[in-house]
Amino acid sequence: MLLGFQSGADLEFSSGDLGQLRVQDVGEGSVKIRLYEGRIAQGPFKGTPVIFKVYPGQRAAGIEADMMAANELNAHAFLQSSSEGISKNLLLLLGGFETKTGEQWLAFRDNGKYSAADFAKATSEKISRARSLQEKPWNPFEQEQAFKRRTYFVIRLFQGAMNGLAYMHNHERLHQSLGPASVILNTIVERDAVYLVPKLRDLAFSVDISFSSLEEGPSTFSEDLWRRASSAGAFTPMERRSFGIADDIYEAGLLFAYLAFVPFCEAGIMDGFSLQRLLESTFKLDVMATREYCLADDRLLEAVKFLDLGDAAGWELLQAMLNPDFRKRPIAEAVANHRFLTANVL
Repeated sequence: MLLGFQSGADLEFSSGDLGQLRVQDVGEGSVKIRLYEGRIAQGPFKGTPVIFKVYPGQRAAGIEADMMAANELNAHAFLQSSSEGISKNLLLLLGGFETKTGEQWLAFRDNGKYSAADFAKATSEKISRARSLQEKPWNPFEQEQAFKRRTYFVIRLFQGAMNGLAYMHNHERLHQSLGPASVILNTIVERDAVYLVPKLRDLAFSVDISFSSLEEGPSTFSEDLWRRASSAGAFTPMERRSFGIADDIYEAGLLFAYLAFVPFCEAGIMDGFSLQRLLESTFKLDVMATREYCLADDRLLEAVKFLDLGDAAGWELLQAMLNPDFRKRPIAEAVANHRFLTANVL
């Protein structure tokens, strides 16, 4: 029994048969994660709506699932114990327990059922529907207002995610699996952007970068990271710490690219994998060369327009985050305070 639950009997679920919300594949080990909706029936959190993240037992998934659950729980417990208070941009862990069958259940405050990936998918589908239903071009004024609403929403979404990442890095933790599915949203309605509070989740692969941990040697979840760090010339604890932070920033850069393209294009035009291949393989992380390519494709012009705001401030930020030299990438706090996210680019 962990972090605040007295017993399994203290949990009262939202439906009699614990109706499954969705199944999520996490990590290269293909551990199947189940997500359930419920609420707490007793104790100090009584009545609180929760999302249960369920890791399968060792019999079903081996030791990997147990290690992921323990790592996620420990990362949240550490981050939530800070004397500075809890970040509003991190999902809040309320507790956890193990069942008789060995499943690990983690309970998080239910701050929204949508992810950044859900927002991008819904938005691109909305663009497709609007364009297919209208034989005439959109009213220019309405089109510009829609673009402004989407821009404001995406900027708030990404800035909130980066504030959460900055909090993690300032407290010696890497995320290491940052992507559209790992940012949870309390709304995907663009007109409600002022109420949007993005929160980072999925800390199963989080890595401790405190110097005491770095001096102990690699753990299961940091072995590949430190191998890549060595290949990049980062050998001392300070260099490896810097490499780890820059590695998170690179993933965040790919998230930024995803948010800049997918919600501004029709459904099926662009996806995360294709965008990453375009940036990494086709243009070798030359962001401005990517821009020239996108300008030639009418289907990508809204994304170009978004990144062109503020005298191409979006492209500037993207290039900095995806810099091939990890030493030249900005820290998360600098990204969150970049002029593209803080100035009135609209």
